[in-house]
Amino acid sequence: MAQLTDDCFAHGGKLMTTAQALELLNQKLHCIVQQKELPVASCLGKVLSQDVIAPCNVPPHDNSAVDGYAVYFDDLKCNQNTRLPISDRIAAGSRIKGHLTPGTCARIFTGAPMPLGADTVFMQEDCQLDDAGNVTIPHGIKRGSNRRFAGEDVIAGSTIFEAGRTLRPQDLGLISAVGIPSISIQNPLSVALFSTGDELKNPGDTLASGQVYDSNRFAIAGLLQNMGCRVSDLGILPDNFDHISNALSKAAGKFDLIITSGGVSVGEEDHVKQAVETQGHLHAWRLAIKPGRPIALGQLGQTAFVGLPGNPVAVMVTFANFVRPLIQILSGSQTRPPFTFPVIAAFSHKKKIDRREWLRVHLQKNDANVWEAHKYPGDGAGVLSSVCASDGFAELPEDLLTVEPGQIITYLPFNEIAL
Repeated sequence: MAQLTDDCFAHGGKLMTTAQALELLNQKLHCIVQQKELPVASCLGKVLSQDVIAPCNVPPHDNSAVDGYAVYFDDLKCNQNTRLPISDRIAAGSRIKGHLTPGTCARIFTGAPMPLGADTVFMQEDCQLDDAGNVTIPHGIKRGSNRRFAGEDVIAGSTIFEAGRTLRPQDLGLISAVGIPSISIQNPLSVALFSTGDELKNPGDTLASGQVYDSNRFAIAGLLQNMGCRVSDLGILPDNFDHISNALSKAAGKFDLIITSGGVSVGEEDHVKQAVETQGHLHAWRLAIKPGRPIALGQLGQTAFVGLPGNPVAVMVTFANFVRPLIQILSGSQTRPPFTFPVIAAFSHKKKIDRREWLRVHLQKNDANVWEAHKYPGDGAGVLSSVCASDGFAELPEDLLTVEPGQIITYLPFNEIAL
């Protein structure tokens, strides 16, 4: 595991914009996980640690894209059909043969190597075969039709994927297509996950007066798993400094990252902040956002620490927009801004200047068959059902004050931010 600098999360006390926070993460953090070699079949969702270079062309030779007949284009008549005898039969998997005999055609099948010299393939359903073994070929086709060229998909020596790419099923297919059996990937980031608070109970337990079931831990675990992290759910920590301090100390020596939910404010029962500061460093980032303004970033020795808010919607917003890129950097993954899309607002809204807001919305087509964003009726940061009933956020920038129906706004789909 690579080391983090002691001031990796340091920042001044004023409210930070979203852009400033993301820029600071990119400046201060680096990949901390090690590499290992795995069979390609075991690499779905893993992060490449090295570029993948193609050792061969794909396809390796010119081949037919259809079942039909391969010909020399120059043997064809310009304005009338051409009748040619069949001189060869070539199936997929056949060895590349010599030159096609001029004035003849070859019966060829999809994927079969082109005979040398032949440059065009006619589909079998466009041709007529007579009893004497001659084929009548229609006029009008273009030179090179239905012929795949060697290297048309991948050229030998080219970089097909760069380090940092999170591998998808189609990526594994392409790596296999160039004959590579195993690749170097980043080890998954190991994450310890806690919730904090005497009021929290696990689902299935009996609730006493004043208690609630813990939801944040399960939602955060799902977000981490969506990002390929190896998650250890270490349960609920009571509001007790010694207990929290001991648990954090043990986790710091075993994990790359510790994430907690709740307990990092300044209240008398918020002991996580003090426990982290006793063992390491803690920087509370006060972000100019809604929901989820406070997020605590720090480290315990060489283990990064993130303290998320207690309100579940604030957890979703801060994780998706700030913890997600943090994890990508620590994991060696390529980072890019999530894709957003312009949509029409179907609601009114007022907000403060210099603050970025994320409103929970779902898309619905209007009478003109155009997508509109409909805002969830409640704005409370504790209303988790609002996220379940939505499919994305309306992202309102700092300089925007009002939204009116019909206005174009920015839509951020949940599937772009691991939600």
